[in-house]
Amino acid sequence: MSLAGKTAVITGSNSGIGLGVAWELARAGADVVLNSFTDRDEDHALAEEISKETGTKARYIKADMSKGDECRALIEQAGACDILVNNAGIQHVAPIPEFPVEKWDAIIAINLSSAFHTTAAALPMMRSAGWGRVVNIASAHGLTASPYKSAYIAAKHGVVGLTKTTALETAEEPITANAICPGYVLTPLVEAQIPDTMKEYDMSREDVIKNVMLKRQPSKEFATVEQMGGTCVFLCSDAAAQITGTTISVDGGWTAL
Repeated sequence: MSLAGKTAVITGSNSGIGLGVAWELARAGADVVLNSFTDRDEDHALAEEISKETGTKARYIKADMSKGDECRALIEQAGACDILVNNAGIQHVAPIPEFPVEKWDAIIAINLSSAFHTTAAALPMMRSAGWGRVVNIASAHGLTASPYKSAYIAAKHGVVGLTKTTALETAEEPITANAICPGYVLTPLVEAQIPDTMKEYDMSREDVIKNVMLKRQPSKEFATVEQMGGTCVFLCSDAAAQITGTTISVDGGWTAL
């Protein structure tokens, strides 16, 4: 399906999964709006590169996803939002008694509350256009848990719940809402962690990936940002018009355990 004529807003999309999703949506014909909290030349250059390579319109809009008013302003500044991909997220690891309150607040704001604010601003646009897709990037940790990640896991479980509620509120309209739940995805951030982990465990790259990083991922392979983007494109297609209010796990079998 061509997504020509559709506008997609992807939060947290100047790198990693968000950028991969933006590329695949643009390749499918959608105009895309990239976003992060920075406003660098290279951020705008990414949009220019996507536009040049795909022939679509691509823009970069700065907005801090920890602030509700900026989340809503992002959608308004986009001017249209047929496809909303809530991807922005941060992480912090610590036991609950020592978990910094400011980190808890920031993770809940960026990983969960931002999706509420952007969805609230985007749904009227989708209803006016007579079509819409909300795709929330949750996590395997939206369906299961690990120690020391209380805020992230609470937020991602919340994203799954918000997705279900959004789907029910739009169930009789040509609008769907679904969550993608990735396991470990090979992003530049993850790639950068491999050398230090090799030193820490005195292991080869292959052993670190298989036995440390992908310990809970039965496939023992990273998912790719292109696969995340392809899954998102599918959820925007006519074939997925009756898929709403659910999660799609792209986790190499993690949640099958």
